[in-house]
Amino acid sequence: MSRTRTTEERTTSPPQRERYLRRARLADSLETIVWLTVALVLALFLADGGLAEFKTVPGTFTALGIIAGLVGTDLMLVQLLLAARLPVIDRAFGHDHALLVHQRMGKPVFYLISAHMVLLWIGYALTARLNVFAEIWDMFTTLPDMKIAYLGYGLLTVVVITSLVIVRRKFPYEAWHVVHFLAYAAVLAALPHQFSTGQLFADGTWARYYWLALYFGVAAALLVYRFIVPMLRTLRHDLRVSNVVAEAPGVYSIEMTGRSLADLRVRGGQFFIWRFWSRGLWWHAHPFSLSAAPGILRLKVTVRELGGGTSELGALRIGTRVSIEGPYGLFTDRARTTRRAVAVAAGIGITPIISLLEQGDFAPGEMTVIVRAPDEKGLYLHQELQKLCIKKSAALCVLLGRRPKKGHDSWLPARDASRHVSLSTIVPEVRDADVFVCGPRGWTDLVVEDAKQAGVPKFRIHYERFSW
Repeated sequence: MSRTRTTEERTTSPPQRERYLRRARLADSLETIVWLTVALVLALFLADGGLAEFKTVPGTFTALGIIAGLVGTDLMLVQLLLAARLPVIDRAFGHDHALLVHQRMGKPVFYLISAHMVLLWIGYALTARLNVFAEIWDMFTTLPDMKIAYLGYGLLTVVVITSLVIVRRKFPYEAWHVVHFLAYAAVLAALPHQFSTGQLFADGTWARYYWLALYFGVAAALLVYRFIVPMLRTLRHDLRVSNVVAEAPGVYSIEMTGRSLADLRVRGGQFFIWRFWSRGLWWHAHPFSLSAAPGILRLKVTVRELGGGTSELGALRIGTRVSIEGPYGLFTDRARTTRRAVAVAAGIGITPIISLLEQGDFAPGEMTVIVRAPDEKGLYLHQELQKLCIKKSAALCVLLGRRPKKGHDSWLPARDASRHVSLSTIVPEVRDADVFVCGPRGWTDLVVEDAKQAGVPKFRIHYERFSW
């Protein structure tokens, strides 16, 4: 029996569809494991007789406090894993999305840990027939390891406050990053009281073994993928600066050579976290995307001076050693779920688009590149892009002009926005394409929203934002 093929079947090639399905299955499996860990901590609590606590009012407060603490701690460890740069998480969600979820989990975790403390204070106070403030002091002075647990909560509070956008913007990235490491100290500080004050983690219980395995597993993942793997890759590949080219005022291309770079298995569109071992720069970690397809002996990034540690990159000496973490991200041709692709970039956001287009397997007419800049001076690497589009038979659309003033947010120049131009009017077939977007956070969010309004499914929108 014949039937009409769906739009997805017409636009999706078998290899692309299979890659997408594998990634979707992996993502679903990881999400399921997270929910299973939450269910398991609750099951262990109930198996230890936790349900009996609900027979009295004080016991109810105490039980709810324990549950909030267990779930909050479990999700905090998941949150740390999302930032541990595990390859399996990067393959399933991409580094950018994993960190976004990590960031969004911060407040719920903090609320659960706060509820854990408050509910226990109330439950214990009702049991001992004390006022809450007396109980807080009594717990602080009499229970083992409680002083360090309170310290851990204080550290967690500092991390949450400094993670708020309005506060984070006042910190240099490096200073904020150091403060953020307090989250590890907060977890370590909370660990002793779990095993010394409650029967749930008593010797010989399943809960004790489970939580010990969970803590040690997370610690091992952080140690291996945040420190050991990057160090070994840096030593093995021995990257050094081989050339620095001024592309425009304040914009530089940095070329690096090294050993066995093919073993990195990096794809065009991915990024590394780079550390240039030069005086005044070694402590700055830079998340730069490749601006050219990776070579067997060469990697290239193009950076724009934006303050911080970028203002001195143009003066790097030839031979400067380079440390790397990565490659990271799903911003590659392998993330495609359809044959057609639309890439949208602003300013220096064109760099991963160039490397993606250069290495990607695009047939003639399958790729459309849209570049937005306030003027021609903001068209970075434009000659390279033009030549590449001609070589790949990709359509190129350049949108010049200032964006509308506040109150009329649009990712387009003001002239085009006033004429109701949109992604779907520029590329009518966009709803059947994968959309790749790279640029500043606010601008990227506007493009993503435009793509959704054009009917592009969420799983076909891939983006990287210049923000932290």
